[in-house]
Amino acid sequence: MSLIGNIVWILLGGLPLAIAWAVIGAFWFVTIIGIPIGRQCFKLAGLQLAPFGKRVIEERGGGVGLIANIFWLIFGGLELAIANLIVAVAYAVTIIGLPLAAQSLKLAQLSLAPFGKRVVRR
Repeated sequence: MSLIGNIVWILLGGLPLAIAWAVIGAFWFVTIIGIPIGRQCFKLAGLQLAPFGKRVIEERGGGVGLIANIFWLIFGGLELAIANLIVAVAYAVTIIGLPLAAQSLKLAQLSLAPFGKRVVRR
């Protein structure tokens, strides 16, 4: 079921948002300080590409994750969260799109504060 959901997800708009995560990650890699943030962006681009069958868990991190989340929110996170919310509303218009809308809302929440979280398979 996850495979079908991921295929439908990619065909109906998951690819552009995954590319957006990757592009923002590439911009973070330009600075030495931003490399850890860029690495997390690439991991989350993979989640954005195939969100079905995966869940996000919180890790205990400390202050570094909080600081990274603040920088992230200012320099890319808010835009990706808004994009995911817009996509979620578009998916929710149809009954068939409700599972896609739920995944998009999960990704919108993750877009606001992705650091200190880890993606695991269900």
